[in-house]
Amino acid sequence: MSRIKTCFDGLKAQGRQALIPYVTAGDPNPQVTVGLMHQMVSAGADLIELGIPFSDPMADGPVIQLACERALSHNTSLAMILAMVAEFRQQNDTTPVVLMGYLNTVEKMGYDVFVAAAKKVDLDGVLLVDLPPEESADFARKLRQEDLDAIFLITPTTTEERIEKICAVGSGYLYYVSLKGVTGGASIDTVEVAKKLDLVKQHTQLPLGVGFGIKDAASAARVSQIADGVVVGSVLVNALGDNASNPEKGCAQVVSTLLEMRQAMDATV
Repeated sequence: MSRIKTCFDGLKAQGRQALIPYVTAGDPNPQVTVGLMHQMVSAGADLIELGIPFSDPMADGPVIQLACERALSHNTSLAMILAMVAEFRQQNDTTPVVLMGYLNTVEKMGYDVFVAAAKKVDLDGVLLVDLPPEESADFARKLRQEDLDAIFLITPTTTEERIEKICAVGSGYLYYVSLKGVTGGASIDTVEVAKKLDLVKQHTQLPLGVGFGIKDAASAARVSQIADGVVVGSVLVNALGDNASNPEKGCAQVVSTLLEMRQAMDATV
């Protein structure tokens, strides 16, 4: 059984939802990332999404775009990020870690090389924003052979026909993008999100995580009542960016935000 399935199954048995923070690897500098991962787990994170910095992050708003720029200014590479995962695993072999990014970075390394390296460092899953399900069969098969999960996005404009295709190739969990547009956008309409999640549930038993627009404890709590997981990114990345010259302060703000979210989410149980 994969770490991701074990994580969601355990939370479901407790009547709780996953808190899934996203940060860009190497931001504000590569020395911060592994320590921050451990701090986020201590603050209540159940699963970590680690962003692969990319020069053209088309699905991301200015906050994560700037995070990518900061990370790339330190030459943060995919190989470096895999080494971060390996270092994290030296002390934590239970928290799932998912890499989230764009297809170019993996293609540059090579699918086979990447999958072998990901398996070696005990990565759990991969979410490539711009990999369409129709083109994913070969990559998803390679991941499955190594017990790694291929995670896909579903958006408010995804048709039911396309949802079927995504559910057929996805594993681990599905990431529902609650808003049209890029990361860091407006507030979530949980009524509309709930309707879309009900449609998705007709086609899969996979857990459903919801991201985009989750900015504080209140919004995290609302989303936790309709989803299996709450994905929070831009507000954390913004804290790191605002304190790029003082990473300890930025990390402390990330921890404080996650603690508040975890408490609010658990209060709804």
